[in-house]
Amino acid sequence: MFNLNDSLTYYLCSVAVDMRGGFDRLCGIVRNTMGRDPLSGEVFVFINRSRTRIKLLHWERGGLVLYHKRLEHGRISIPKLNQSTGHYHLSWCDLVLMVEGVSLNRIIRKKRYNIPHKTA
Repeated sequence: MFNLNDSLTYYLCSVAVDMRGGFDRLCGIVRNTMGRDPLSGEVFVFINRSRTRIKLLHWERGGLVLYHKRLEHGRISIPKLNQSTGHYHLSWCDLVLMVEGVSLNRIIRKKRYNIPHKTA
């Protein structure tokens, strides 16, 4: 329960989302806008237009979990869109940095060995 870590796959929704939406609306966005299955075990990240709120939707054994954070000061930094896929694919590190207010566009990443993710 409440198990987010670096072994999961994270996808950021490419459109701003109305944060009044709950589980059902967010599942609809995952299916219709992102073209993915909300029950896949992947984590789906949603940000509002003003970039002051973030929600994460995640299927865990037995049900959906919704994490919601509202920033009292500052804005959430959004990474560059992957032009080849049209998606934002985030790592756990990217997500943590976004929430902590670090700009993802100016980070210099050193080469590290990564096992390639399977794409559906």
